Amino acid sequence: MMKTVPVEDSIGNVLCHDMTRIVPGEFKGPAFKKGHIIRQEDIPVLLEIGKEHVYILTLEEGQLHENDAARRIAKAAAGPGITLSDISEGRINMKASPGLLSVNVEALERINSIEEVVIATMHNGLQVSTPRDVAGTRVVPLIIDESKIIEVEKICRECGPIISVKPFRHLKVGIITTGSEVYSGRIKDKFGPVIRKKFDALNSEILSQTFVSDDPEMTREAILKSIDDGAQMVVLTGGMSVDPDDQTPSSIRSTGAEIITYGSPTFPGVMFMLAYLNGVPIVGLPGCVMYYRASIFDLVVPRIVAGERPTRKEIAALGHGGFCAGCDTCHYPLCSFGK
Repeated sequence: MMKTVPVEDSIGNVLCHDMTRIVPGEFKGPAFKKGHIIRQEDIPVLLEIGKEHVYILTLEEGQLHENDAARRIAKAAAGPGITLSDISEGRINMKASPGLLSVNVEALERINSIEEVVIATMHNGLQVSTPRDVAGTRVVPLIIDESKIIEVEKICRECGPIISVKPFRHLKVGIITTGSEVYSGRIKDKFGPVIRKKFDALNSEILSQTFVSDDPEMTREAILKSIDDGAQMVVLTGGMSVDPDDQTPSSIRSTGAEIITYGSPTFPGVMFMLAYLNGVPIVGLPGCVMYYRASIFDLVVPRIVAGERPTRKEIAALGHGGFCAGCDTCHYPLCSFGK
């Protein structure tokens, strides 16, 4: 309800509109914004700008001011790895620490189906390399029924955090570089440095890099030795195409590993392989990973490092959004690729 009250009696009440302050030649702008809760120290300023009476909102039982509503929504929705900003114009942003952004999309949709409640996020699975804002929340009106916020809190209790971050584990990674041309020294390995840089960004370290020829048995033995030496993930580069002498997929199969997929509906990244041997992920990377900033590596490997185990169904779902636009300047992950 809106009413007019003397400035001296307005402490603790909510302003209904912006109030402008003008200092000739120096400043013109809002002294107070709509929704501001009047404090004792505001009284001299209000009188100075010529306001002896103000229009205020009075909250009835069961109603919340937009600021209080936003705080409750943000607190209920935010999980591990998320910090909350100060409130500004009724809105709170959520900042993610480095890791893999995890958004409960189904619960998010339930919350946004509640009239006058808003939470917007970046895409689930986003690789966060440095702290950044990934979500924001507010309510639409200045005053909202508390029952709607209680419903938000109930959904969050039932579903767990709506927005959280899975930290990247510190994995020891074994690289196996296949191909007689590299093994013999005829050409220089260019894949290894790219992979090292990518795993550095994922908080993991390269345990070793082994060079093998196109011999499937030699590659098989290198995979098994890498795991015996302590590798928590094995990455194979080279030999992933359909050429007759590209034997990396058969080498991975010969270890007895469970094959999750050979092939991914992504451009770049079709000739991708994911398998598990006694819980250790084995990843076959196509050559495109070496040339493109964003590829199948960036859609799947960060999830594995964060502790997830991608399924064949999830990889199949990458087809919707799996066609890279090939922008002149790559902005991944702030683009549609893989989303």
